[in-house]
Amino acid sequence: MKATIIRNTYNLMMLAIFSLASCETFLDVQPRDEASDEVTIVDLGSAETALNGAYRSLASNGYYGTTFQFAIYLQGGELAWGDSRTVNREFIQHDVRSDNEEVESAWVAIYNTINQANHIIAKVPILPDQLIDGASRNRILGEAYFIRALAYFDLARTWGGVQLVLTPTESVDDTKGISRSSLAETYAQVLRDLDEAESRLPTGVNRVRATKNTVWALKARFYLYQQDWEQAEFYASALIEDPNYTLMKPYSSWFANNVVGSRESVFETAYSNNNTNGHRNNWQPPVNGGVRRWFPTDEFISQVTDPAIGGGRKALVAQTSSGIWYGNLYYRNPPVDPSYVIRIAELYLIRAEARANLGGSRLVGALEDLNTIRDRAELKPDSASTKETLLLAIENERRFEFAFEPHRWFDLVRTGRADEVLNLTDPDKYVLPIPIGQILIDPALEQNHGY
Repeated sequence: MKATIIRNTYNLMMLAIFSLASCETFLDVQPRDEASDEVTIVDLGSAETALNGAYRSLASNGYYGTTFQFAIYLQGGELAWGDSRTVNREFIQHDVRSDNEEVESAWVAIYNTINQANHIIAKVPILPDQLIDGASRNRILGEAYFIRALAYFDLARTWGGVQLVLTPTESVDDTKGISRSSLAETYAQVLRDLDEAESRLPTGVNRVRATKNTVWALKARFYLYQQDWEQAEFYASALIEDPNYTLMKPYSSWFANNVVGSRESVFETAYSNNNTNGHRNNWQPPVNGGVRRWFPTDEFISQVTDPAIGGGRKALVAQTSSGIWYGNLYYRNPPVDPSYVIRIAELYLIRAEARANLGGSRLVGALEDLNTIRDRAELKPDSASTKETLLLAIENERRFEFAFEPHRWFDLVRTGRADEVLNLTDPDKYVLPIPIGQILIDPALEQNHGY
């Protein structure tokens, strides 16, 4: 598929350009490495190929490969911008314009992923029984439902309620006129897809493909965002109690020394020499062959390298011989670093937060979960004993545990702490703008308030 046209102006000429270039828009389904339509999904082999393509779309540069992630963690307050391009400083300054090309890139990539999942969901059920066995049919469908659930979850927490496109599309005209659903309706669709995936997938461990275990992990995160503490605790416990998922020591063990699919990983995206991850180039300094487009702030460096605050997490940063600091989570050459979508550490801190909010006798368990994470990070136990002090301690723990993963910004927004921590008083800025290019294509796609 051709790269999406960058849209930077608001004039009517752009509308004509988008109309002529409809094959390059956000719901185009021309595959790159996958089968995705009624012609090519014809049997088990081609269904597997289509599913591989959906995972590859999830891992693409516009989605978990680079753009979606950096658009989120640049907003979290821990990173500075080191490139001459000014457009991405908008994320750090919380002043993102609707013509920001990176916003468009992430939106396009996520909807492309959804469309690929939609083709699988629509076509695999009607394959004749003699061409696909029942277990394979269910597994492939379950994985596609999981991918679509994750994509809509990411859309909801980034942009709010969005268009719910649940059938395959061949061109942008297929979706024109679909109104945005509410945030609640969008999250309801996420849950329907997760339930469907859970009913079809087998249990078991696969670090790069969805199983029932992976669904439970995303359900734990989903219920955390919904403030359904009982369910968040329940699903987090399902993973924590599985001995196949363990916190690794020292802290760097889950990413250092070229490890992939460690016992800490619940779900990560996979790359190869022919399909690389764009993160490394943006984090590493020129001396290591990168451009150091973004880097940790001085304040963050001083804290993460303090043994009493960062502990073993100091391994997330490194320093050149000339004294330049940089993030070192993505470091491999060639750049085949996984992107980490869900780790077992997150499940411990989800359960800790859920238990703290439930209060009462569960406060003890919340502190135990928190200190399990701190022990792995070579930190002394915390002594927080009230709901309020525990929640702040858990927030701080998540800040360092997931320093270079896209959690901090979402954490501050969902807990109502973005104002106090980032001095961001305008709630309109808690979501990104709908890309103006998409609104020019389809006026039914209303802009977020304040943009």
